[in-house]
Amino acid sequence: MPETELDEASHLADRTTAGIGGAAGEPDVGSQKPESAFGSRAGTDTPGAAADDAPFVAPVAMEDDLDELFPGDRGTLDAEVRRVLVHVLQRRFLSAEGNRAEWRLLLEHQQLIESRLHDMYLRLVVDMGRGLAYKQQIRSDEFEMPVLLKDSPYNRTETLVLVHLRTVFLRESASGESAPRIDVEDVEQTVLSYLTDADGSTARQQKAIRAALDRLDREGVIDEETTGRYRISSLVEVVLSAEKLAELRTWLRAQAEKNPKDGADE
Repeated sequence: MPETELDEASHLADRTTAGIGGAAGEPDVGSQKPESAFGSRAGTDTPGAAADDAPFVAPVAMEDDLDELFPGDRGTLDAEVRRVLVHVLQRRFLSAEGNRAEWRLLLEHQQLIESRLHDMYLRLVVDMGRGLAYKQQIRSDEFEMPVLLKDSPYNRTETLVLVHLRTVFLRESASGESAPRIDVEDVEQTVLSYLTDADGSTARQQKAIRAALDRLDREGVIDEETTGRYRISSLVEVVLSAEKLAELRTWLRAQAEKNPKDGADE
């Protein structure tokens, strides 16, 4: 299997891993001058003024009375909304099924969270149909933007595993299965049929396949429910679109015809 061609194909598979500018202004400390704490006294120029009429402490506007979460806190988001924002930044995606509380908060404060992400040149994508939310790097040909997210392309074995998972998800979903599952033996049998002697011994190839499954598990593409048995997430459709899947499967079939091996079923 040609390294250069599949490496190039691997890059097709993976293009998915701050405050509001001017909106959250600081309180104008000098704009409100509290009255004298002692009010008017005898001898004042204001006749008939009672000492109890003046407030001891001047009232503070609600928007200026923000609770600090730590010393020197200048943030304006509530603690729970901040946690959702950090979740979106730290992880590859947020799931409505797996993170119900965070999902509800995300939808309630979507515009505010989007604004924070836009300040970092990131776009928030909320896929209501799949119940997924994830971030994307914003790029422009008109002017240079700083890049926060690093592209981390899948290697050849990871791409093969991903193609098989996407194929199984597509097939099982079409038959009405909402949560397709797959065993590691099934993955190994299919992926090994596309690897060659250049990829090392069978033991080495199996180790690479397990490492690929571990990465996809960490990223949420699959979820290991029991040892060696995985539930395939709908995120696989986002990571590998139907168009890219068809392109990769066509290429794999062509390679299989050149180097036929028993067990190839893609």
